[in-house]
Amino acid sequence: MHVFVTGGSGQTGPAVVTELITAGHTVTGLARSDAAAARLQQLGATPHPGSLDDLDSLRTGAEAADAVLHMAFGGDFTDLDDMTRRDRTAIEALGEVLAGSGKPFVSTSGTLVMPAGRESTERDEPDAAGLAAFRIAGERACLGFAERGVRASVVRLAPTVHGPGDRGFLAWLVDTARKTGQSAYVGDGGNRWPAVHRLDAAVVFRSALEQAPAGSVLHATAENVRFGDIAETIGRGLGLPVVSLTPEEAAGHFVSPFIAKAYGVDAPVSSAATRELLGWSPRHPTLLEDVADGDYLA
Repeated sequence: MHVFVTGGSGQTGPAVVTELITAGHTVTGLARSDAAAARLQQLGATPHPGSLDDLDSLRTGAEAADAVLHMAFGGDFTDLDDMTRRDRTAIEALGEVLAGSGKPFVSTSGTLVMPAGRESTERDEPDAAGLAAFRIAGERACLGFAERGVRASVVRLAPTVHGPGDRGFLAWLVDTARKTGQSAYVGDGGNRWPAVHRLDAAVVFRSALEQAPAGSVLHATAENVRFGDIAETIGRGLGLPVVSLTPEEAAGHFVSPFIAKAYGVDAPVSSAATRELLGWSPRHPTLLEDVADGDYLA
């Protein structure tokens, strides 16, 4: 297939582009800068100039492709309504082009849309009052095209997609430990944190494009890790004390109050249905193995 990809030069995107090309697909990637274009070319993809706000560029990219994979998401996290609008509008522009074609369209969300405090499955409804409720509109926009002749599906990524060069939640946690001289968790540290290795997540995206039925919701999660264990592994690796913080203390300790809240949420999810549907079995290092042996503590 010729796949049009948004977000191909981001953090998870390069692994996905490489997975697609290795499997024999060709990739055209949305590029909003010269640096992004160069990165895509290095990976073996063809750059397509544009951005999420350039709807004409999104449409022309989708029109020329056999499949669309939408991973890009960004904006100002102090204005979640605008981020939601940009994501939904981009999804609608891409989907309209594919309507009636039967082509695959995979969009990206996150498992933090799910209710906290219990293990959620792919079939459970997202929580409209949850931490990542701003991703729900994009999910619904994509899945709506399943009723309009598009093989539309959604992949919910774990909040930590770990691997070399990570710049997300886990890297911020390590950076905070270095800066403050202590590795911290919230409360008793028993809250569960979904995680997946970047290379395992890439297989989910490729498999979704190749075989997921219309209307599928998939969870790209390999495990649920006790957050206290993450803090202890970081502390041991850096030679720092491991401490518990109250939610109030955490709000001023970590990168932002939002990040502190995320670190304290109990958000386990199941990926059993995804594994069965796609024949997916994670095989790369676990999160704790990656923290101990990867480049996080280097």
